[in-house]
Amino acid sequence: MTRVVVSIGSNVGDRLAHLQSVVDGLGSAVRAVSPVYETDAWGGVEQGPFLNAVLIAEDPALDCHAWLRRGQELEQAADRTRDVHWGPRTLDVDLITCHDGADEVSSADEVLTLPHPFAHQRAFVLVPWLAADPGATLTVHGTSRPVARLLAELDAGERDGVRAAAEALVR
Repeated sequence: MTRVVVSIGSNVGDRLAHLQSVVDGLGSAVRAVSPVYETDAWGGVEQGPFLNAVLIAEDPALDCHAWLRRGQELEQAADRTRDVHWGPRTLDVDLITCHDGADEVSSADEVLTLPHPFAHQRAFVLVPWLAADPGATLTVHGTSRPVARLLAELDAGERDGVRAAAEALVR
């Protein structure tokens, strides 16, 4: 059984509909859905704010690479383009962690890096993840760390930039 943590975000078009398309696209595999948060764009490119959420999903038929492909298919269905690195996007689906049974999978191949190499630095990932799974842990530099602790270690401005949104996803 593979279990994944997926971060989703959108800042172009109907942002909530794009996020909802991931919940709908993963269907019965979805085990938990975080609240939706609004955040300013990350990465230095001038653009509008994002809606972000985290999903936890399980499917015995998918390995980590298949989860990555599924996320990319959902991005393509939302007309995602990759014109500007960290630029505006209809939909961003990032695989944060993948567990095979109880074991967290590590991957450093040219296609998939797990756990996500920047997740521990991004409040827009950690805040919704913690809301969806208060006991979550993330391996950072070879050490499993509580997500709550990683979030607490971020700059207060980074944490405060993740604002609860009025919108909600339907599971």
